[in-house]
Amino acid sequence: MLYSLHVKNLALIDEQEVEFTKGLNIMTGETGAGKSVIIGSVNLALGGKADKDMIRTGAEYALIELTFGVDNDKQRKEIEAMDIPVEEDGSLTLQRKIMPGRSVCKAGGEVVTARQLKTLSNILINIHGQNDHQELLHKNKHLEILDNYAGEELLAVKSEIKEKYQKYKGLVQELEETDIDERSRLREEELTSFEVNEIEEAELTIGEDEELESKYKRMLNSQKIAQAVNVCSEICGNDSDDESISDMVGRALREINSVASYDDKAQKLSDQLADIDSLISEFRHEITSYIDELEFDEEDFKNTEDRLNTINHLKDKFGGSIEAVLEYYNEKLAYLEKLRDLEAHRNRLKADIDKVYGEVLALCKKASDIRRKNAKVLSKLLKDALVDLNFIDVQFEIQVTPDEDKISSIGYDDVEFMISTNPGESIRPLDQVASGGELSRIMLALKTVIAEKDDIATLIFDEIDAGISGKTAWKVSEKLGLLSESHQIICITHLPQIAAMSDSHFVIQKGLEGDRTVTRINRIDGDASIEELARLLGTAEITDAVLVNAREMKKMANDTKIKAIG
Repeated sequence: MLYSLHVKNLALIDEQEVEFTKGLNIMTGETGAGKSVIIGSVNLALGGKADKDMIRTGAEYALIELTFGVDNDKQRKEIEAMDIPVEEDGSLTLQRKIMPGRSVCKAGGEVVTARQLKTLSNILINIHGQNDHQELLHKNKHLEILDNYAGEELLAVKSEIKEKYQKYKGLVQELEETDIDERSRLREEELTSFEVNEIEEAELTIGEDEELESKYKRMLNSQKIAQAVNVCSEICGNDSDDESISDMVGRALREINSVASYDDKAQKLSDQLADIDSLISEFRHEITSYIDELEFDEEDFKNTEDRLNTINHLKDKFGGSIEAVLEYYNEKLAYLEKLRDLEAHRNRLKADIDKVYGEVLALCKKASDIRRKNAKVLSKLLKDALVDLNFIDVQFEIQVTPDEDKISSIGYDDVEFMISTNPGESIRPLDQVASGGELSRIMLALKTVIAEKDDIATLIFDEIDAGISGKTAWKVSEKLGLLSESHQIICITHLPQIAAMSDSHFVIQKGLEGDRTVTRINRIDGDASIEELARLLGTAEITDAVLVNAREMKKMANDTKIKAIG
């Protein structure tokens, strides 16, 4: 459940903390007091779109925090699978700090993305906004609702359908790509064969280009290298008439050796110079060998250059590296085999398509059977829930119509909610019958039925009472009260019948503090709650008679809850 909401510097809220309770949490207030800001702040904390204009004027940032209690093992495992820590006491705090140009989201103290917050919201809470019931006018929503109700059994089949359907579509595309006439096939075969032969004749070896580049660079600069190396060799004493480094070091070594026995330091210097003399001798030997290797071979140079040109041409043409060229070769070789036996290849593809299509069709039928089974159950539950919500003589069906010509990655069913709200009227599609108030009640019925099946503990309703009044409003109130026995409900309402059913009542007010407009949220009970009910009754003046009416309404709500528990 949602323990608390903390909001700072958001719109008209400077700083506010709201602690929610179990059961039915009701929020009321005058129009424009800021009720929508409350739901908006919850949505923001759960990854909704943020705008810098939401930040309170004069503030550097806005901050929203939600603290949940996670006492469901399944929810806890799902959250921990996201590498988000839940406290030992089961609490989890979601935080979002909104600044101009960016926002920072945290869950359990760990930085997360807005997308991760949205995933968390699907685990922790279900929010019904003011216009969400309008989604019921779209048939694709009907399919989504039924599939969600069907749950894991259908989800596994839909996963298989998606995999097989993608395979089927891939095979169809491959068959379409082979649909060429004989002249085009011969031309394609000739071009592909030329490319395959060109790569084969090159006999490429991975890493060969790097070795050749190094060799070619050395050969290309061999004259400069030889000149520099020969000068170095002469200085070090090879074939030099002048005194060389080797001569001078040898003479120096003889001089220091003549006195080395007289002093330890002189001996150490003698040893160091002997090492230098040895290194110079070794260097002279190696440089002599290197000079021998530098003999320029014109034919070898040309062969190296030609080979590099061949390799670089193929790299430029087919992929930028020898590995890419060889990969391209393997692809073209397989393609060439198909072209040379195109008709047989097309026949194999057609056979594969027929086989996979049959598998997809069988899975679609399996999914359709599951949908029809769950549609019967859900239709009955929804009809009963609608009767509870003052649909006196309602007929409700969920039609599942299979159509093999409309196979997709989720099956081939067309799902539509059908309803009749008046005696004698035939059952018709929901979008042709239901009014705005009826849609609100149908959505509440759906939320009620589905809530009994899922693991989400907290439900938020933003003016679920749109378009209803009188006895129907009382029926909606009773349904919310019943639902709050097993779920935490947070509901924004303008109807006294619903507010009377509250376990916790919060009033949202807007006023001046200093020279600034501020929205405040306060929990009320007792006489304050009765006075707020009286205000919601809509009279010009709150008289004693109105207060009596409000107290009677509160008593009726309490009696209804006691009866439901009993």
